[in-house]
Amino acid sequence: MLSRVVVAPSGFKESLSAQAAADAIAEGVRRVLPDAEIDRIPLVDGGEGTAVALAAATGGRLVALPATGPVGDRLGTHFALLGGGDTAVVEMAAVAGLSLVPHSLRDPGATTTRGVGELIRAALDTGVRRILVGCGDSGTSDGGAGALQALGARLLDADGFELPPGGRELIRLHRVDPSGLDPRLRATELLVACNPYNVLCGERGVARVFGPQKGATPAQVEHLSAGLENWAYVLTRDLGVTGTDLRTGPGTGASGGLGAGLAALGARLLPRFDVLLDHLDLDARLARADLVVTAEGALDHQTPRGKVPAEVARRAKCYGRPVLALAGTLGEGAHEVPGVDAFSGILPAPMALAEALVRAGELLADAAERALRMILLGARLPAHAEVSGTQRPSSVR
Repeated sequence: MLSRVVVAPSGFKESLSAQAAADAIAEGVRRVLPDAEIDRIPLVDGGEGTAVALAAATGGRLVALPATGPVGDRLGTHFALLGGGDTAVVEMAAVAGLSLVPHSLRDPGATTTRGVGELIRAALDTGVRRILVGCGDSGTSDGGAGALQALGARLLDADGFELPPGGRELIRLHRVDPSGLDPRLRATELLVACNPYNVLCGERGVARVFGPQKGATPAQVEHLSAGLENWAYVLTRDLGVTGTDLRTGPGTGASGGLGAGLAALGARLLPRFDVLLDHLDLDARLARADLVVTAEGALDHQTPRGKVPAEVARRAKCYGRPVLALAGTLGEGAHEVPGVDAFSGILPAPMALAEALVRAGELLADAAERALRMILLGARLPAHAEVSGTQRPSSVR
């Protein structure tokens, strides 16, 4: 009945890469269906693992180098050169991701995207004609200010002094001097793969939605929001931005506002799955599946707003394929993700978050096994045993 299973998960933030998640699910499926063909498709959304996955999918390679990390220290990082050699992939999470910010230093008012700009300059040194910047899993909220500074822009206060790093300084921005920007940017296509639901400013602005997750207090959230409002105004004025609303345009809030900063340089902000998944031939692989298993750290009301399980389910339903979603946590709205036919949390019992993160691979494999056994049990029920109703786990409040 189930001879071909597609395993297409996202990574579990600060725990499992997409590849590790795919391997764990495949292990659980194999315990139940030892003879099935399992097609592993670790999916990237622009966040952690994007450069590695796209280099592998296209026969490209990684370029290792040091760059400035989110808290200002130098760290080893990388970008990818895709097969063909004319496109580079800069993964912002590899140099400014939340996982690179120690818990004791989680202050999105202080962290910087300077390393992203350094990676873009290094990619320009290779002579590529196109640079794809993957946004996701960021530990910053500086609007891309650090990246622009690394690319040669000067961000000046009212006294003509350069701003220090960090989103908290943007409230003091008086003028942007673009005269020192790397001239190669004008001859290079700059694409940003981002979640179009993320915007820079307003009630759903990036500081308000994601600032608390990065360590911001309520007072800091308001300070960051005001700074990003000023950032959008000054950038638009001094760089002559037209055709893009840096405040509320789709994707401008990506990665703590990096989307807005790069858009001011002429980058095109594109829905991340339209840009990234074409390299993986995802649709054709889903079409051949008997069952599709996807996964993510959390399944909730945010999932339909540009998360991997929702995109997998949407595409799988184009071919009438059943979709099972596994998640580290189930939140409000987990039962309402379009296209997901069944879902399950991976925790068999309450446990501390630290333990769950360490054991995530084991827990995910066991959850996949349990779910597959339930699916096979359901397949053996008599045809007249009909089940109706909507899944709504009583534990979700």
